[in-house]
Amino acid sequence: MARFNVQQLVLDLHINWTPVIAATVCGTGALYLFLKWRNNQEIQKKILNARKRRDASLLQAEQAVQQFKMQNPDFESSSIVSLSLPELTGKLKDGSLQPDAVLYALMEKALEVNKNLNCSTEFLMESVAQLEDIKTQKKGLLYGVPISIKDNVSYEGHDTSCGVVSKLGQPALVDSVVVKVLKKQGAIPFIKTNIPQGLLNYDCSNPIYGQTLNPCNLQKSPGGSSGGEGALIGGGGSFLGIGTDIAGSIRIPASFCGICGFKPTAKRISARGISSCIKGQNSVLPSLGPLARDVESLALCMQALLCQDMFSLDPTVPPIPFNQEVYESSEPLRIGYYENDGYLQPSPSMARAFRETKDLLERAGHTVHRHTALTVGYIQEVIAEWRRLNVDVLLCPMLGPAYNFTYCALSYTSLYNLLNFPAGVVPVSAVTEEDEAQLSQYTGVHGDMWDKLFVKAVKGGVGLPVTVQCVSLPWQDEMCLRFMREVEQLTAKNKLTRKY
Repeated sequence: MARFNVQQLVLDLHINWTPVIAATVCGTGALYLFLKWRNNQEIQKKILNARKRRDASLLQAEQAVQQFKMQNPDFESSSIVSLSLPELTGKLKDGSLQPDAVLYALMEKALEVNKNLNCSTEFLMESVAQLEDIKTQKKGLLYGVPISIKDNVSYEGHDTSCGVVSKLGQPALVDSVVVKVLKKQGAIPFIKTNIPQGLLNYDCSNPIYGQTLNPCNLQKSPGGSSGGEGALIGGGGSFLGIGTDIAGSIRIPASFCGICGFKPTAKRISARGISSCIKGQNSVLPSLGPLARDVESLALCMQALLCQDMFSLDPTVPPIPFNQEVYESSEPLRIGYYENDGYLQPSPSMARAFRETKDLLERAGHTVHRHTALTVGYIQEVIAEWRRLNVDVLLCPMLGPAYNFTYCALSYTSLYNLLNFPAGVVPVSAVTEEDEAQLSQYTGVHGDMWDKLFVKAVKGGVGLPVTVQCVSLPWQDEMCLRFMREVEQLTAKNKLTRKY
Protein backbone atom coordinates (compact mmCIF):
# COMPACT_ATOMS: atom_id res chain seq x y z
CA MET A 1 0.00 0.00 0.00
CA ALA A 2 1.52 3.31 -1.08
CA ARG A 3 2.33 5.72 1.74
CA PHE A 4 0.15 8.81 1.78
CA ASN A 5 2.36 11.85 1.13
CA VAL A 6 0.67 14.94 2.56
CA GLN A 7 3.46 17.26 1.46
CA GLN A 8 3.19 16.06 -2.12
CA LEU A 9 -0.58 16.46 -2.03
CA VAL A 10 -0.25 20.04 -0.91
CA LEU A 11 2.25 20.75 -3.66
CA ASP A 12 -0.02 19.14 -6.24
CA LEU A 13 -2.93 21.33 -5.18
CA HIS A 14 -0.81 24.42 -5.88
CA ILE A 15 -2.33 26.28 -2.84
CA ASN A 16 -1.14 29.88 -2.37
CA TRP A 17 -0.81 30.19 1.43
CA THR A 18 -0.01 33.91 1.50
CA PRO A 19 -3.63 35.14 1.50
CA VAL A 20 -4.62 32.39 3.96
CA ILE A 21 -1.93 33.46 6.42
CA ALA A 22 -2.79 37.14 5.89
CA ALA A 23 -6.48 36.47 6.51
CA THR A 24 -5.68 34.49 9.66
CA VAL A 25 -3.44 37.28 11.01
CA CYS A 26 -6.02 39.94 10.17
CA GLY A 27 -8.80 37.89 11.71
CA THR A 28 -6.80 37.29 14.87
CA GLY A 29 -5.92 40.97 15.08
CA ALA A 30 -9.53 41.98 14.58
CA LEU A 31 -10.66 39.53 17.27
CA TYR A 32 -8.04 40.88 19.67
CA LEU A 33 -9.11 44.47 19.02
CA PHE A 34 -12.76 43.53 19.43
CA LEU A 35 -12.12 41.75 22.75
CA LYS A 36 -10.01 44.66 23.94
CA TRP A 37 -12.75 47.11 22.94
CA ARG A 38 -15.41 45.01 24.68
CA ASN A 39 -13.28 44.74 27.81
CA ASN A 40 -12.73 48.51 27.79
CA GLN A 41 -16.48 49.01 27.41
CA GLU A 42 -17.09 46.79 30.43
CA ILE A 43 -14.49 48.71 32.44
CA GLN A 44 -16.05 52.05 31.50
CA LYS A 45 -19.50 50.70 32.38
CA LYS A 46 -18.28 49.62 35.84
CA ILE A 47 -16.65 53.00 36.44
CA LEU A 48 -19.78 54.82 35.26
CA ASN A 49 -21.99 52.71 37.55
CA ALA A 50 -19.70 53.38 40.53
CA ARG A 51 -19.82 57.11 39.85
CA LYS A 52 -23.60 56.98 39.51
CA ARG A 53 -23.85 55.25 42.89
CA ARG A 54 -21.64 57.89 44.46
CA ASP A 55 -23.60 60.75 42.87
CA ALA A 56 -26.90 59.19 43.94
CA SER A 57 -25.65 58.96 47.53
CA LEU A 58 -24.53 62.60 47.41
CA LEU A 59 -27.98 63.63 46.20
CA GLN A 60 -29.67 61.54 48.90
CA ALA A 61 -27.48 63.14 51.56
CA GLU A 62 -28.27 66.64 50.27
CA GLN A 63 -31.99 65.89 50.28
CA ALA A 64 -31.84 64.40 53.79
CA VAL A 65 -30.05 67.50 55.10
CA GLN A 66 -32.52 69.86 53.45
CA GLN A 67 -35.48 67.93 54.82
CA PHE A 68 -34.05 68.05 58.33
CA LYS A 69 -33.43 71.80 58.05
CA MET A 70 -37.01 72.38 56.90
CA GLN A 71 -38.28 70.41 59.89
CA ASN A 72 -35.92 72.26 62.24
CA PRO A 73 -35.78 75.94 61.19
CA ASP A 74 -33.45 76.86 64.04
CA PHE A 75 -30.87 74.23 63.05
CA GLU A 76 -27.38 75.69 62.68
CA SER A 77 -24.54 73.32 61.83
CA SER A 78 -21.43 75.50 62.29
CA SER A 79 -21.63 75.46 66.10
CA ILE A 80 -21.69 71.64 66.00
CA VAL A 81 -18.93 70.94 63.50
CA SER A 82 -16.57 73.33 65.29
CA LEU A 83 -16.68 71.28 68.50
CA SER A 84 -13.86 68.97 69.53
CA LEU A 85 -14.77 65.30 69.80
CA PRO A 86 -14.56 65.27 73.63
CA GLU A 87 -16.87 68.32 73.71
CA LEU A 88 -19.25 66.64 71.29
CA THR A 89 -19.47 63.36 73.23
CA GLY A 90 -20.14 65.33 76.41
CA LYS A 91 -23.04 67.22 74.83
CA LEU A 92 -24.49 64.05 73.33
CA LYS A 93 -24.38 62.27 76.68
CA ASP A 94 -25.97 65.10 78.66
CA GLY A 95 -28.66 65.52 76.01
CA SER A 96 -27.84 69.11 75.04
CA LEU A 97 -27.21 67.79 71.51
CA GLN A 98 -29.19 65.08 69.73
CA PRO A 99 -27.59 62.50 67.40
CA ASP A 100 -29.76 63.50 64.42
CA ALA A 101 -28.64 67.14 64.60
CA VAL A 102 -25.00 66.04 64.79
CA LEU A 103 -25.32 63.63 61.87
CA TYR A 104 -26.98 66.16 59.57
CA ALA A 105 -24.50 68.86 60.58
CA LEU A 106 -21.61 66.60 59.64
CA MET A 107 -23.35 65.50 56.45
CA GLU A 108 -23.81 69.12 55.40
CA LYS A 109 -20.17 69.94 56.13
CA ALA A 110 -18.90 66.75 54.44
CA LEU A 111 -20.91 67.59 51.31
CA GLU A 112 -19.27 71.02 51.23
CA VAL A 113 -15.77 69.60 51.79
CA ASN A 114 -16.26 66.88 49.19
CA LYS A 115 -17.38 69.44 46.62
CA ASN A 116 -14.05 71.23 47.03
CA LEU A 117 -11.72 68.28 47.61
CA ASN A 118 -13.34 65.19 46.01
CA CYS A 119 -12.63 63.07 49.08
CA SER A 120 -15.68 60.77 49.25
CA THR A 121 -16.46 57.55 47.40
CA GLU A 122 -19.96 57.22 48.86
CA PHE A 123 -22.25 58.51 51.58
CA LEU A 124 -23.66 55.72 53.75
CA MET A 125 -27.36 56.51 53.93
CA GLU A 126 -27.89 53.58 56.29
CA SER A 127 -26.62 56.08 58.86
CA VAL A 128 -30.05 57.73 58.85
CA ALA A 129 -31.73 54.44 59.71
CA GLN A 130 -29.11 53.83 62.41
CA LEU A 131 -30.35 56.97 64.18
CA GLU A 132 -33.51 55.09 65.13
CA ASP A 133 -31.50 52.25 66.66
CA ILE A 134 -29.32 54.42 68.88
CA LYS A 135 -32.31 56.41 70.17
CA THR A 136 -33.40 53.31 72.08
CA GLN A 137 -29.86 52.40 73.17
CA LYS A 138 -28.12 55.47 74.53
CA LYS A 139 -24.84 53.78 75.30
CA GLY A 140 -21.27 53.50 74.12
CA LEU A 141 -18.18 55.69 74.32
CA LEU A 142 -18.96 57.08 70.86
CA TYR A 143 -22.71 57.40 71.27
CA GLY A 144 -24.12 59.50 68.43
CA VAL A 145 -20.74 60.33 66.87
CA PRO A 146 -20.70 60.29 63.03
CA ILE A 147 -17.51 58.64 61.80
CA SER A 148 -15.82 58.31 58.41
CA ILE A 149 -14.21 55.13 57.12
CA LYS A 150 -11.64 54.51 54.40
CA ASP A 151 -12.91 52.88 51.20
CA ASN A 152 -11.26 49.51 51.92
CA VAL A 153 -13.03 49.09 55.28
CA SER A 154 -15.98 46.78 54.61
CA TYR A 155 -19.49 48.11 55.20
CA GLU A 156 -22.35 45.76 54.33
CA GLY A 157 -23.88 46.43 50.91
CA HIS A 158 -21.09 48.70 49.68
CA ASP A 159 -17.98 48.15 47.54
CA THR A 160 -14.48 48.13 48.95
CA SER A 161 -12.89 49.06 45.64
CA CYS A 162 -9.29 49.80 46.71
CA GLY A 163 -9.39 52.14 43.71
CA VAL A 164 -9.34 49.29 41.17
CA VAL A 165 -12.07 48.39 38.67
CA SER A 166 -11.85 44.63 39.28
CA LYS A 167 -13.25 45.11 42.80
CA LEU A 168 -16.28 47.13 41.70
CA GLY A 169 -19.71 45.56 41.83
CA GLN A 170 -18.76 43.26 44.71
CA PRO A 171 -20.51 44.78 47.74
CA ALA A 172 -19.43 43.54 51.15
CA LEU A 173 -21.71 40.85 52.57
CA VAL A 174 -21.10 41.89 56.18
CA ASP A 175 -19.57 44.76 58.12
CA SER A 176 -15.90 44.56 59.02
CA VAL A 177 -15.16 43.85 62.67
CA VAL A 178 -14.07 47.43 63.28
CA VAL A 179 -17.38 48.77 61.88
CA LYS A 180 -19.35 46.32 64.03
CA VAL A 181 -17.50 47.45 67.15
CA LEU A 182 -17.91 51.14 66.30
CA LYS A 183 -21.65 50.62 65.93
CA LYS A 184 -21.80 48.78 69.26
CA GLN A 185 -20.08 51.79 70.80
CA GLY A 186 -22.79 54.06 69.42
CA ALA A 187 -20.81 55.53 66.50
CA ILE A 188 -22.54 56.18 63.16
CA PRO A 189 -20.41 55.46 60.06
CA PHE A 190 -21.76 57.95 57.51
CA ILE A 191 -19.24 58.23 54.66
CA LYS A 192 -16.55 56.24 52.85
CA THR A 193 -13.44 58.09 51.69
CA ASN A 194 -11.20 58.05 48.66
CA ILE A 195 -7.94 56.13 48.16
CA PRO A 196 -5.21 55.80 45.52
CA GLN A 197 -5.39 53.04 42.93
CA GLY A 198 -4.29 49.79 44.58
CA LEU A 199 -3.79 51.61 47.92
CA LEU A 200 0.03 51.45 47.91
CA ASN A 201 0.66 55.08 47.01
CA TYR A 202 1.54 58.37 48.71
CA ASP A 203 -1.02 60.33 46.72
CA CYS A 204 -4.81 59.86 46.53
CA SER A 205 -6.05 59.35 42.98
CA ASN A 206 -7.66 56.52 41.04
CA PRO A 207 -9.43 56.08 37.66
CA ILE A 208 -12.82 55.54 39.32
CA TYR A 209 -13.28 58.52 41.63
CA GLY A 210 -10.44 60.82 40.54
CA GLN A 211 -7.95 63.00 42.42
CA THR A 212 -8.47 64.10 46.02
CA LEU A 213 -7.06 67.53 46.93
CA ASN A 214 -5.38 68.89 50.05
CA PRO A 215 -7.63 71.01 52.32
CA CYS A 216 -4.72 73.33 53.17
CA ASN A 217 -3.73 73.98 49.56
CA LEU A 218 -5.64 72.71 46.52
CA GLN A 219 -2.41 72.52 44.51
CA LYS A 220 -0.96 69.93 46.91
CA SER A 221 -1.47 66.22 47.52
CA PRO A 222 -3.41 65.12 50.62
CA GLY A 223 -1.10 62.12 50.90
CA GLY A 224 -2.06 58.45 50.79
CA SER A 225 -3.29 55.95 51.01
CA SER A 226 -5.78 57.23 53.61
CA GLY A 227 -5.84 60.53 51.71
CA GLY A 228 -9.61 60.84 51.59
CA GLU A 229 -9.70 60.59 55.38
CA GLY A 230 -6.96 63.19 55.78
CA ALA A 231 -8.71 65.60 53.41
CA LEU A 232 -12.19 65.16 54.92
CA ILE A 233 -11.06 65.53 58.55
CA GLY A 234 -8.58 68.30 57.72
CA GLY A 235 -11.37 70.12 55.90
CA GLY A 236 -13.70 69.84 58.91
CA GLY A 237 -16.08 67.25 57.44
CA SER A 238 -15.50 64.56 60.08
CA PHE A 239 -14.49 64.43 63.74
CA LEU A 240 -12.92 60.99 63.52
CA GLY A 241 -12.00 58.51 60.80
CA ILE A 242 -10.58 55.02 60.37
CA GLY A 243 -7.64 54.45 58.05
CA THR A 244 -5.05 51.77 57.38
CA ASP A 245 -1.26 52.05 57.41
CA ILE A 246 1.30 49.70 55.83
CA ALA A 247 4.11 52.17 55.06
CA GLY A 248 2.82 55.48 56.37
CA SER A 249 -0.71 55.52 54.94
CA ILE A 250 -2.26 57.06 58.07
CA ARG A 251 0.67 59.23 59.13
CA ILE A 252 1.44 60.82 55.75
CA PRO A 253 -2.12 62.09 55.07
CA ALA A 254 -2.34 63.29 58.68
CA SER A 255 0.93 65.17 58.26
CA PHE A 256 0.03 66.64 54.86
CA CYS A 257 -3.46 67.72 55.99
CA GLY A 258 -2.48 69.10 59.41
CA ILE A 259 -4.29 66.62 61.67
CA CYS A 260 -3.32 63.83 64.08
CA GLY A 261 -2.96 60.22 62.99
CA PHE A 262 -2.02 57.05 64.84
CA LYS A 263 -0.70 53.71 63.58
CA PRO A 264 -1.16 51.15 66.37
CA THR A 265 0.79 47.94 66.78
CA ALA A 266 -0.40 45.58 64.02
CA LYS A 267 -3.10 43.19 65.27
CA ARG A 268 -3.99 45.48 68.19
CA ILE A 269 -7.14 46.26 66.19
CA SER A 270 -8.87 43.60 64.11
CA ALA A 271 -8.19 43.67 60.36
CA ARG A 272 -11.06 41.29 59.52
CA GLY A 273 -13.10 42.75 56.71
CA ILE A 274 -10.32 45.01 55.43
CA SER A 275 -9.90 44.74 51.67
CA SER A 276 -6.52 44.66 49.93
CA CYS A 277 -5.09 44.17 46.46
CA ILE A 278 -2.28 41.93 47.78
CA LYS A 279 -3.58 38.68 49.20
CA GLY A 280 -1.38 36.62 51.51
CA GLN A 281 1.05 39.46 52.27
CA ASN A 282 2.33 38.72 55.77
CA SER A 283 5.87 40.12 55.96
CA VAL A 284 4.59 43.61 56.82
CA LEU A 285 1.13 43.66 58.36
CA PRO A 286 -1.35 46.52 57.89
CA SER A 287 -2.43 48.49 60.94
CA LEU A 288 -5.89 49.96 61.38
CA GLY A 289 -5.90 53.24 63.20
CA PRO A 290 -7.70 56.53 63.76
CA LEU A 291 -7.24 59.98 62.26
CA ALA A 292 -8.69 62.99 64.07
CA ARG A 293 -8.26 66.68 64.84
CA ASP A 294 -6.55 66.07 68.18
CA VAL A 295 -4.82 63.36 70.19
CA GLU A 296 -7.62 63.05 72.75
CA SER A 297 -9.93 61.94 69.93
CA LEU A 298 -7.42 59.28 68.84
CA ALA A 299 -7.22 57.96 72.40
CA LEU A 300 -11.01 57.91 72.77
CA CYS A 301 -11.30 55.90 69.55
CA MET A 302 -8.69 53.40 70.71
CA GLN A 303 -10.43 53.08 74.07
CA ALA A 304 -13.76 52.43 72.31
CA LEU A 305 -12.30 49.82 69.95
CA LEU A 306 -10.25 47.89 72.50
CA CYS A 307 -13.25 46.32 74.18
CA GLN A 308 -14.74 42.89 74.78
CA ASP A 309 -16.84 43.13 71.62
CA MET A 310 -13.70 43.27 69.46
CA PHE A 311 -12.01 40.47 71.38
CA SER A 312 -15.11 38.28 70.94
CA LEU A 313 -15.68 39.08 67.26
CA ASP A 314 -12.01 38.41 66.43
CA PRO A 315 -10.31 36.03 68.89
CA THR A 316 -6.97 36.54 67.10
CA VAL A 317 -6.79 40.05 68.59
CA PRO A 318 -4.97 40.00 71.94
CA PRO A 319 -7.53 40.85 74.66
CA ILE A 320 -5.67 43.91 75.93
CA PRO A 321 -8.03 46.74 76.94
CA PHE A 322 -6.92 50.35 76.63
CA ASN A 323 -4.66 51.31 79.54
CA GLN A 324 -6.05 54.66 80.63
CA GLU A 325 -3.57 54.94 83.49
CA VAL A 326 -0.57 54.89 81.15
CA TYR A 327 -2.23 57.36 78.78
CA GLU A 328 -3.08 59.84 81.53
CA SER A 329 0.25 59.60 83.35
CA SER A 330 2.15 62.83 83.92
CA GLU A 331 5.47 61.26 84.89
CA PRO A 332 8.50 62.74 83.07
CA LEU A 333 9.46 60.77 79.97
CA ARG A 334 12.86 59.51 78.81
CA ILE A 335 12.89 60.54 75.17
CA GLY A 336 15.34 59.46 72.51
CA TYR A 337 15.56 61.39 69.26
CA TYR A 338 17.28 61.51 65.90
CA GLU A 339 17.23 64.37 63.40
CA ASN A 340 18.08 62.49 60.22
CA ASP A 341 17.40 58.85 59.30
CA GLY A 342 20.42 58.72 57.00
CA TYR A 343 18.32 58.23 53.88
CA LEU A 344 16.51 61.53 53.42
CA GLN A 345 17.64 64.87 54.83
CA PRO A 346 14.65 66.62 56.40
CA SER A 347 13.28 69.66 54.61
CA PRO A 348 14.08 72.96 56.36
CA SER A 349 10.59 73.14 57.89
CA MET A 350 10.81 69.51 59.09
CA ALA A 351 14.16 70.16 60.74
CA ARG A 352 13.09 73.42 62.40
CA ALA A 353 9.78 72.02 63.70
CA PHE A 354 11.61 69.00 65.08
CA ARG A 355 14.22 71.12 66.91
CA GLU A 356 11.57 73.39 68.39
CA THR A 357 9.60 70.37 69.67
CA LYS A 358 12.70 68.80 71.18
CA ASP A 359 13.50 72.06 72.98
CA LEU A 360 9.94 72.31 74.34
CA LEU A 361 10.16 68.78 75.74
CA GLU A 362 13.50 69.52 77.41
CA ARG A 363 12.19 72.73 78.99
CA ALA A 364 9.15 70.83 80.29
CA GLY A 365 11.42 68.57 82.35
CA HIS A 366 11.62 65.47 80.19
CA THR A 367 14.96 63.70 79.72
CA VAL A 368 15.92 64.09 76.07
CA HIS A 369 19.05 62.66 74.46
CA ARG A 370 20.29 61.74 71.04
CA HIS A 371 19.48 58.28 69.74
CA THR A 372 21.10 56.59 66.77
CA ALA A 373 18.61 56.43 63.92
CA LEU A 374 16.92 53.03 63.91
CA THR A 375 17.77 50.73 61.03
CA VAL A 376 16.03 47.72 59.55
CA GLY A 377 17.11 44.58 61.38
CA TYR A 378 15.84 41.84 63.60
CA ILE A 379 13.23 43.38 65.86
CA GLN A 380 14.75 41.87 69.00
CA GLU A 381 18.10 43.52 68.21
CA VAL A 382 16.41 46.90 67.80
CA ILE A 383 14.48 46.46 71.05
CA ALA A 384 17.70 45.45 72.86
CA GLU A 385 19.37 48.68 71.69
CA TRP A 386 16.29 50.65 72.78
CA ARG A 387 16.50 49.04 76.24
CA ARG A 388 20.23 49.70 76.48
CA LEU A 389 19.62 53.41 75.90
CA ASN A 390 16.84 53.30 78.53
CA VAL A 391 14.24 55.37 76.67
CA ASP A 392 10.44 55.28 76.87
CA VAL A 393 9.67 56.82 73.51
CA LEU A 394 11.33 58.16 70.38
CA LEU A 395 10.91 61.55 68.70
CA CYS A 396 11.76 61.82 65.01
CA PRO A 397 10.98 64.04 62.01
CA MET A 398 7.93 63.41 59.86
CA LEU A 399 7.67 63.83 56.10
CA GLY A 400 6.39 67.22 55.06
CA PRO A 401 5.18 69.63 54.11
CA ALA A 402 2.53 68.32 51.68
CA TYR A 403 3.97 67.30 48.34
CA ASN A 404 3.19 68.60 44.92
CA PHE A 405 1.39 65.94 42.89
CA THR A 406 3.20 62.82 41.54
CA TYR A 407 6.10 62.80 44.05
CA CYS A 408 6.80 60.27 46.80
CA ALA A 409 9.37 59.23 49.42
CA LEU A 410 9.69 56.22 51.72
CA SER A 411 11.74 57.60 54.59
CA TYR A 412 10.68 58.15 58.21
CA THR A 413 7.47 56.06 58.11
CA SER A 414 7.86 52.57 56.62
CA LEU A 415 10.54 51.52 59.13
CA TYR A 416 7.98 51.44 61.94
CA ASN A 417 5.74 49.17 59.88
CA LEU A 418 8.65 46.79 59.33
CA LEU A 419 9.45 46.81 63.05
CA ASN A 420 5.76 46.87 64.05
CA PHE A 421 6.28 49.81 66.42
CA PRO A 422 3.26 52.05 67.14
CA ALA A 423 3.76 55.55 65.73
CA GLY A 424 1.74 58.73 65.41
CA VAL A 425 2.03 62.26 64.09
CA VAL A 426 1.13 65.59 65.69
CA PRO A 427 1.05 69.02 63.96
CA VAL A 428 3.49 71.41 65.63
CA SER A 429 4.23 74.24 63.18
CA ALA A 430 3.76 75.66 59.69
CA VAL A 431 6.16 76.36 56.84
CA THR A 432 7.63 79.86 56.99
CA GLU A 433 9.04 82.09 54.24
CA GLU A 434 12.49 81.43 55.68
CA ASP A 435 11.95 77.65 55.47
CA GLU A 436 10.98 78.04 51.83
CA ALA A 437 14.04 80.18 51.06
CA GLN A 438 16.37 77.63 52.64
CA LEU A 439 15.24 75.00 50.13
CA SER A 440 17.63 76.61 47.64
CA GLN A 441 20.53 75.45 49.88
CA TYR A 442 19.18 71.93 50.39
CA THR A 443 21.82 69.34 49.43
CA GLY A 444 20.27 66.12 50.73
CA VAL A 445 22.10 63.06 52.06
CA HIS A 446 23.42 61.84 48.73
CA GLY A 447 22.96 64.80 46.38
CA ASP A 448 21.37 62.47 43.86
CA MET A 449 18.23 62.56 41.72
CA TRP A 450 16.00 61.61 44.65
CA ASP A 451 17.21 64.50 46.79
CA LYS A 452 16.53 66.89 43.91
CA LEU A 453 13.03 65.42 43.44
CA PHE A 454 12.31 65.89 47.14
CA VAL A 455 13.04 69.62 46.85
CA LYS A 456 10.62 69.83 43.90
CA ALA A 457 8.02 67.88 45.87
CA VAL A 458 7.91 70.26 48.87
CA LYS A 459 8.37 73.57 47.04
CA GLY A 460 5.62 76.16 47.40
CA GLY A 461 4.68 75.08 50.93
CA VAL A 462 4.51 78.37 52.86
CA GLY A 463 1.75 78.16 55.44
CA LEU A 464 1.35 74.38 55.19
CA PRO A 465 1.33 72.32 58.41
CA VAL A 466 4.45 70.54 59.67
CA THR A 467 4.35 67.60 62.09
CA VAL A 468 6.65 65.42 64.17
CA GLN A 469 6.48 61.67 64.67
CA CYS A 470 6.23 59.91 68.03
CA VAL A 471 7.18 56.23 68.43
CA SER A 472 7.06 53.60 71.17
CA LEU A 473 7.77 49.89 71.56
CA PRO A 474 5.29 47.25 70.30
CA TRP A 475 2.08 46.93 72.35
CA GLN A 476 2.84 50.19 74.18
CA ASP A 477 0.30 52.10 72.11
CA GLU A 478 -0.97 54.04 75.13
CA MET A 479 2.57 55.26 75.84
CA CYS A 480 2.86 56.52 72.26
CA LEU A 481 -0.47 58.35 72.54
CA ARG A 482 0.55 59.80 75.91
CA PHE A 483 3.75 61.14 74.29
CA MET A 484 1.74 62.57 71.38
CA ARG A 485 -0.59 64.32 73.85
CA GLU A 486 2.41 65.84 75.65
CA VAL A 487 3.79 67.19 72.37
CA GLU A 488 0.38 68.57 71.43
CA GLN A 489 -0.15 70.30 74.78
CA LEU A 490 3.34 71.83 74.91
CA THR A 491 2.95 73.09 71.34
CA ALA A 492 -0.43 74.68 72.11
CA LYS A 493 0.93 76.29 75.28
CA ASN A 494 3.94 77.65 73.40
CA LYS A 495 1.72 79.16 70.68
CA LEU A 496 -0.45 80.79 73.33
CA THR A 497 2.63 82.22 75.08
CA ARG A 498 3.95 83.65 71.80
CA LYS A 499 0.57 85.17 71.02
CA TYR A 500 0.53 87.13 74.27
